[in-house]
Amino acid sequence: MTGPVTDTAKCPLKVLHLHSTFDAGGKERRVVALINRWSKPPYGNSIEHHIVSAVPSAMGAQSLIDKRVKAFFPFGFPPLAGKLRIGRLQRLARAMQGFDLILTYNWGAMDAVMAHAVFSPSMNLPPLIHHEDGFNADEAGGLKRHRNWYRMIALSRASGLIVPSRQLEDIAIKAWRQPRGRVRRIANGIDTALYTKKPRPDVLPRLVKRPGEKWLGTLAGLRAVKNLPRMVRSMRDLPPEWHLVILGEGPEREAILAEAIRLELGHRVHLPGHVADPSAAIGLFDIFALSSDSEQAPLSVIEAMASGLAVASPAVGDVAEMVAEENRLFITPPGDEEALTAAVAALAGDEALRQRIGKANRARAFAEFDEKIMAKRYSEAYARVLPRSCFD
Repeated sequence: MTGPVTDTAKCPLKVLHLHSTFDAGGKERRVVALINRWSKPPYGNSIEHHIVSAVPSAMGAQSLIDKRVKAFFPFGFPPLAGKLRIGRLQRLARAMQGFDLILTYNWGAMDAVMAHAVFSPSMNLPPLIHHEDGFNADEAGGLKRHRNWYRMIALSRASGLIVPSRQLEDIAIKAWRQPRGRVRRIANGIDTALYTKKPRPDVLPRLVKRPGEKWLGTLAGLRAVKNLPRMVRSMRDLPPEWHLVILGEGPEREAILAEAIRLELGHRVHLPGHVADPSAAIGLFDIFALSSDSEQAPLSVIEAMASGLAVASPAVGDVAEMVAEENRLFITPPGDEEALTAAVAALAGDEALRQRIGKANRARAFAEFDEKIMAKRYSEAYARVLPRSCFD
């Protein structure tokens, strides 16, 4: 499509989103940003979004959806996870009827992709585009062969596969044997302008940044693949004015706190919980850090860059390519905890260096990772497979 659609007779579109989880992680925040954007002119709020989570209790991103969005959460939709049975796949396929576009996300929705592949011809199912954003702890150390085969078969009738990183693009083509014409890499993006304001020191619940304090910070789901105890260890030798602030929720909270207590850092490690609007808080950090075993193109890194922060991180996914050239010295070999600790210490000890790198990161975020660029590319990818469209 070459321009905005204004003929509302072609609409509404009914889009079905099938998620592995709809908690407020990077993938979910990206999806919400897109559907919120499509509820405004020139789209005319003509797109219905029907959202299902493979984990019904994991719906934290629902609160981020603009009230103008026509969002629905189908009650009684067949479970996305379960034993692989032809009857179950058939029920999933039947539930996809009546929509104009199916969007699936990550391994937790792959059974739905398989159901579409098996029954699409006989049930005349709508086009399906799958999205892969990375791996949990069970594949962080290496891909599982049986999952590679399953993905290869399930994706055989997909109209597209969207990935955010070069690493995933390479995996999709080589390990999952997807045709190059089916795979599309779209870099994550954010509304960069939101990250230019300095937050209030008391914006976080139960935590205030006091004069003289310095914060090493991260934004992450508290999951094993993020390896956040490693980040606790990385700041243990920093001067006492440095505190570690981890924004997010998840099952690894107790493990993180236990490591802080073991190292006698409990008073300097803070977990204030989930933050609905990262732009309101991430600017309080003095350094942004990741400690993950696996990432692809983390939204949090882009948010840190737009906030004018230097980044210390393992070289997972596309992180080294994402940050400004000045920052790349502080992107360390994956799994090398000593190197990550040294990178954090070097940044903590040189404020002028942090400011110089932060300025370069902000310029790169505005030029390469703005939400408008991302939204245009997603709109084009979706519109391409539809006979009619409300997308720009």
